[in-house]
Amino acid sequence: MTEILEKDLHHWLEHVRIYANNGKVADYIPALANQQPEINAVAYFPLEGDVIHAGQSEYSFTIQSISKVITLALALVQHGENAVFNRVGKEPSSDPFYSIAKLEVESPGKPFNPMINAGALAVTNMIRGRNSEEMVEEVLQLVRLLTNDEEVYYDEEVAKSEFETAFLNRSLAYFMKQNGIITGSVEELIDVYTKQCAISLNVKQLARIGAVFANDGRDPDTNNPLIPSHVARICKTFMVTCGMYNASGTFAIEVGIPAKSGVSGAIMSIIKGGGGLAVFGPSLDERGNSVVGMQFLQKLAQEKRWSIF
Repeated sequence: MTEILEKDLHHWLEHVRIYANNGKVADYIPALANQQPEINAVAYFPLEGDVIHAGQSEYSFTIQSISKVITLALALVQHGENAVFNRVGKEPSSDPFYSIAKLEVESPGKPFNPMINAGALAVTNMIRGRNSEEMVEEVLQLVRLLTNDEEVYYDEEVAKSEFETAFLNRSLAYFMKQNGIITGSVEELIDVYTKQCAISLNVKQLARIGAVFANDGRDPDTNNPLIPSHVARICKTFMVTCGMYNASGTFAIEVGIPAKSGVSGAIMSIIKGGGGLAVFGPSLDERGNSVVGMQFLQKLAQEKRWSIF
């Protein structure tokens, strides 16, 4: 495993920050439209040693679709593989993450995978709880465990903004409810989903979550098991095949590591045998991935020969 030094992070972050001009912040969620494109940060949490970081590493952002990895792990722990994959498939999709097209042509409307919005909604619908408050608390408890930070919470402004504008996700949910993929109240489901997406972290905390997955579900500091190793393996596999939206194939060729992005501009990635790496830059490309994050990971992965392929 090639060692990563803090100077590596500073060097490549400085080298790629100009790419922020090549994208734009997510403006379809009003609360995210205010993010400043020039903000960027990176952190690496190794399995041995202390976290290193560069840029505005204390800046908090919402994790958005990165939460899909966490809720998938939670649903697998709570219900097992058979129950989860009875509701959602395992195959990548070439369609955008928000697409409804495959639900219309596949019977009985089963989402292709847990990393697209339809699949993530189906997974979130499975989280235990008598109401949305209890379900959100289940997700927060897992994130707090993975980050070793009891103060983790969601950004109420972003959650409210997403809830009020989640018309397409409501459409996906109602379509799946018609086909029996999800049950219960759609409004409660959207409430949970928008709050899980609005969980607020910085790159150091996000890198620690990546390190747990890199360590096969064990705490990188204590080596205590936090999630089962087979659950960590399933999540990492989905990150490789579906984690970067419909740019996952290109990312696998050019970078070749498990990663999951969110439209806030965050990317969580996993270095096999090494640790967790998180990058943040809110300017997005046309697929919804951070342009600074994509360039950073490509440069560093090629230099360090990280590809698992």
